Amino acid sequence: MSALSFPYHEPREGFWGEKTSTLNFCEEDYVISYYCAEVCNTLTNLLFLCLGVKGIRACIKYSHPRIFLVAFVGYIVVGCGSTFFHASLKYYMQLIDELAMIYTTCFMCHATFAYGRSRGFSFCLGAGLVGLAWFITARYYQTKDPEFHQTAYAILTATVVFSNMWIMEKMVRPQLKERQENRPRNSTVPSSDAILSQMWMMVAVGLSIFLGGYVIWILDNEYCGKIRKWRHQIQLPWAIVLGR
Repeated sequence: MSALSFPYHEPREGFWGEKTSTLNFCEEDYVISYYCAEVCNTLTNLLFLCLGVKGIRACIKYSHPRIFLVAFVGYIVVGCGSTFFHASLKYYMQLIDELAMIYTTCFMCHATFAYGRSRGFSFCLGAGLVGLAWFITARYYQTKDPEFHQTAYAILTATVVFSNMWIMEKMVRPQLKERQENRPRNSTVPSSDAILSQMWMMVAVGLSIFLGGYVIWILDNEYCGKIRKWRHQIQLPWAIVLGR
């Protein structure tokens, strides 16, 4: 295995120059590439880009409301911002990454609570969310406190997740059952229970991935010194599995 591995570079100043971001993760800067500060954190953002493209294609194919199309464009902006942030560790790229997370979640809030409501309600909700996004932006830019951003993002995300879980049971399930009762017996459309089971499975998988990532992030911060030591012991490319 040692014949198929090579050591890290020593931490150094890279292509993008001095780090100006207020956050820096456990992955050591420029030890893999001179042109990319955090290679592993940069590459994992491909998931955001793929999810955004897939969501946009689904919105166009099934003619979903435009707000969902905008939200998936937001996913791509988050992915691009996070890519350049972790590659350069520049503060303005950090803001693109973190504020895009807030704005995209606000779009999802609007999509969740404005669906099926009047134009007046949708307008008032949109104005309120714009005001909330402006407040979070101004406050975060003033304080540069990552905990404020993380708390705001967590509250917005929890609001979207739990409200959609309530909607699935209180609104979607009765509608699906009513449609099922009106279908002919030989219909090939899946039953309402099958559709809801698939939706709940997606919720469970999404929450598991989200919470799993959060736990890994906590462990990464808590045991950063040990993780860095293990990386240097097993060397590249195997150490990438511990990269974060």
